[in-house]
Amino acid sequence: MKTLTMLAALLLTMNAHAAPACPPLLDARLKDIDGHTRNLCDYAGKVVLVVNTASQCGYTGQYQGLQALSDRYGPRGLVVLGLPANDFAGQEPGSDAQIKNFCETAFQVDFQLFAKTGVTAANANPLHEALARATGERPAWNFHKYLIDRSGTRALSFPSRVEPQSKEMVQAIESLLAAKPARARLPQGDR
Repeated sequence: MKTLTMLAALLLTMNAHAAPACPPLLDARLKDIDGHTRNLCDYAGKVVLVVNTASQCGYTGQYQGLQALSDRYGPRGLVVLGLPANDFAGQEPGSDAQIKNFCETAFQVDFQLFAKTGVTAANANPLHEALARATGERPAWNFHKYLIDRSGTRALSFPSRVEPQSKEMVQAIESLLAAKPARARLPQGDR
């Protein structure tokens, strides 16, 4: 019986090391554009580009650049997340179904879209709240971009005017993609 107890304790210890905790910036659940709850922890180990979008904004054409980034860098570990928001001048008035249809029809978007949400201080979703705390910057308008590193612990912030395929954005993405994912450190007794 004692051997079984020790074996069970060993297996529990091994499982604790095998399943790392969710990175802090991705520790949230949000509804996707189809109404399914998504665990953002699933994006751990990826470079994640988070963008608050709007269908009736002067920056709406950036959907094309976001899709191009997803196509180009997705195979290397970039994930683009579009979070429609109606926080700025009512430029995202449609329903989730209307937003999805617009994005797919007008821009052939196939990166992950989420349900319409809030991104400003008064009503920010958990992801945007965590990103605002991490970067010290909140979206001031539609198409604000946050780029989260593979560890899920650091983020960069880019204002709306920075185009998705700008030199600044591409260099940041390539740099984060080239970085090796941080390995979890085992306690000294477990080495």
